[in-house]
Amino acid sequence: MTVTALDPGVALVLVDLQCGVVAYPQAHPTDAVCAAAGRLAKAFRASGRPVVLINVDYSPDFADAVTHRSDVDLGGGAPPADWAELVDTLDAQPGDLRVTKRNFGAFHGTELDLQLRRRGVTQVVFGGIATSIGVESTARAAHDIGYQLTFAVDAMTDPSQVAHDHCVAVTFPILGEVGTADDVIAALR
Repeated sequence: MTVTALDPGVALVLVDLQCGVVAYPQAHPTDAVCAAAGRLAKAFRASGRPVVLINVDYSPDFADAVTHRSDVDLGGGAPPADWAELVDTLDAQPGDLRVTKRNFGAFHGTELDLQLRRRGVTQVVFGGIATSIGVESTARAAHDIGYQLTFAVDAMTDPSQVAHDHCVAVTFPILGEVGTADDVIAALR
C-alpha cells in the first residue's frame, strides 16, 4: 500500500530519535533517517498539525531498562549523559508534544493516547528507531485502539536489516499505508 491520503486529524509520531539510540549500529545511516524525520516534523509544524517526539529513558543506574534483543550489542553499563536527548535534526519546538516512555511501546504508561485524542487525532504517521521495536510496538498499540496508520519508511531504521525489512514488507502494510517522507509531505499538502 502507498500513501494515498491523510486524515485532517493527522499527527506525526517520531520514536526514539535520540542521541543514545542513534549511536548504536543501525541497518541504515542514521543521518539520513534523522534528516527525513526532520523534514517531516518541519512540514507537520508548517501545516499546524501535531508533532510528537518520543524518547525512552530509564533511571540513572539503567537498572530498569527493558531487555533488548540478543542480536543488538548495547555495550552494557550506564548510558551516556546525552542518552535521552533528542537529535538536533528534529529541531524540537516548544509546541511539540514530548513523551518519555519506559517500555518499547509509547502508549503503555504514558499520556500519548490522551494527548492525541484531545487534539482530535485520528491518524498517526510514524518514523523512528528501531523499526521492529519502538516503532512497531507503538504502531501495534495505536492500531489496536483505532488510529489509522501511515509509515514513513525512510524516516526509520533498525539494528537488524532483516527485522526492518520484515516490518516494512509484511507487518506495516497490514496495519496501514507505507511510503516515504516525501510521499507523506506531498499528501500533507
